[in-house]
Amino acid sequence: MSNRAEEVARAVLYEGYILYPYRPSSVKNQQRWNFGVVYPAGSSEGSARMQTQCLALVHSNAAELDVKISFLQLTDRTIRELDELDAELTDGPEPASHPEARAECCGKIYQSWQEGVVREIEQNHCRLDEIAVHPVRAKFSFPGSRTIEPVRDESGQLALLIVREQQDLDGSVEIFAEPLGKDLWRVTVRLENVTVNQNQPQTRDGALLRSLVSAHKILTIREAEFVSLIDPPEFSAHIAEQCKNVGTFPVLAGEEGQHDVMLSSPIILYDYPQIAPESAGDLCDGTEIDEILSLRILTLTDEEKREMRQSDERGRRILERTESLQEEQWMKLHGVLRGLRPSNEVIQ
Repeated sequence: MSNRAEEVARAVLYEGYILYPYRPSSVKNQQRWNFGVVYPAGSSEGSARMQTQCLALVHSNAAELDVKISFLQLTDRTIRELDELDAELTDGPEPASHPEARAECCGKIYQSWQEGVVREIEQNHCRLDEIAVHPVRAKFSFPGSRTIEPVRDESGQLALLIVREQQDLDGSVEIFAEPLGKDLWRVTVRLENVTVNQNQPQTRDGALLRSLVSAHKILTIREAEFVSLIDPPEFSAHIAEQCKNVGTFPVLAGEEGQHDVMLSSPIILYDYPQIAPESAGDLCDGTEIDEILSLRILTLTDEEKREMRQSDERGRRILERTESLQEEQWMKLHGVLRGLRPSNEVIQ
């Protein structure tokens, strides 16, 4: 699998995870997860299915496909203050507490937040001639969980509880292929959320906890080559238009000119997307260029930086990386020209 495709896929996975100014309390971070969400069946928020269809030219009867699906499963992190000051965690019932959006203890900020855990599903060595007759159908499941982390004050007394909860998450994958003539095949990968509604609140946040978030796929093929859907060869252009992609946009990935990897992303990309080599790291916010966004981070107040550093691990890493950039790295961010070619046009 192409390293370049993997780099882009990781960036897509966390696109929108936390936006500038990288504080959970900011308005921009109150409604997240707008890309690649596969909701539970029956949700009013959106579709329970994501489908990728693309074309491949097959060179051998041994042509086979690998499919890697990645998404985030959300963890609901809730900060709870104790109802009684002398309460303690024991093997018995959990001490009475109430949720708070934000609390402070020992000079540190604690905030309720939705964290993301990476989940990956793989189906490898799918022979095209075999899945044309017997499609691959596989189910996957990630059970729910609940953990409690105690926070103690300077005296060692229990002050807060950090409760992390995940809901049961169930899905299915279907992979099949169809010969279309002249060695041209259509490959289909369907991803579906089959999680049962367990009387969860009918809210967007409630649905997201039972959703596949930022879902995308990487398809790798052998003894065959993928056909661009953006710029297909003339003989396959009309067939490319008939491919039905739901919630995702497949493009060629890897090194330019390579045809064995397809990245199917919930964000519209061009063929052969890449991370700019000048970039110092993921900023989770594709609406800004790296230089402007990094400079804005440096203008945050000390209190804003404190919240950014203490409330989310990815936010902390972004801040620390930005504050440690050297002069030569800043110069690289300032601007690069790519893809220049001579023009034969005469300007009148």
